[in-house]
Amino acid sequence: MSKEEDLTNAVLERAQEANGKKKLACAEAFELAQEFGTEIIEIGRICNRQNVRICKCQLGCFK
Repeated sequence: MSKEEDLTNAVLERAQEANGKKKLACAEAFELAQEFGTEIIEIGRICNRQNVRICKCQLGCFK
């Protein structure tokens, strides 16, 4: 399995499903980026491709 596949699987595992939508807390996105040694933007790209919404944004950008 490639690093990107591992990261995608990790994002999907941590994403919580509610009302038919997958959500990932901003803090968890940062944790994943650090854990996998990647840029936070890559986590965002994966979330976009997998229809995972960012929630509990630390900057207040996403609700």
